[in-house]
Amino acid sequence: MPVKKRKKRRLGKSENGCVRRRAESKDHVWAWDFVFDHTTSGSQLKWLSIVDEYTRECLALKVDRSITSEDVIDTLAELFAMRGVPKCVRSDNGPEFVAHAIRRWLKQVDVETLYIKPGSPWENGYAESFHSRLRDEFLALEVFESLSAAARLTKQWREDYNHHRPHSSLGYVTPIEFAARCTASAPASPQPALQQHSGDYLTQPS
Repeated sequence: MPVKKRKKRRLGKSENGCVRRRAESKDHVWAWDFVFDHTTSGSQLKWLSIVDEYTRECLALKVDRSITSEDVIDTLAELFAMRGVPKCVRSDNGPEFVAHAIRRWLKQVDVETLYIKPGSPWENGYAESFHSRLRDEFLALEVFESLSAAARLTKQWREDYNHHRPHSSLGYVTPIEFAARCTASAPASPQPALQQHSGDYLTQPS
């Protein structure tokens, strides 16, 4: 019997690209994406990155064996609680990003989803630029003996990137320095929605 194939969701369009929908302030547009590597034993490692397009801050850099749509929601909920809620999030059409649970939850907390045109990674250019630096300055240089080692090294690299690496597009100051000068556009986190998230979509994080 032939195997029935599942249809892929194609939600993106060029109007959602970073050129046409530019970030205008801190916490206006966050970009997210995935990047992959492996341990010395050959086990897959998967990183979720979330970047503020305006300040270039790396807001989250989560590494695990696998990262599901529920893990993405969990990471976002923690960020929203700490930082506030952005106006928009930009991504490609990866299954973790177009999952119904994510789209429903983001709509509930009033975050617009900007899905780029399929096959057009340059339309998520800030995430692509960040991943290029991540690969050149981190993944290409480090050997990951285990998931715990990867998590430790990832935390150190993110700290160095945000606090100690001047960025040419920011006038050669670090993302944290630049962000401190900016006025955020993000409202306070919608606590009822975040609390409902933990009950409706996944268990409360430990």
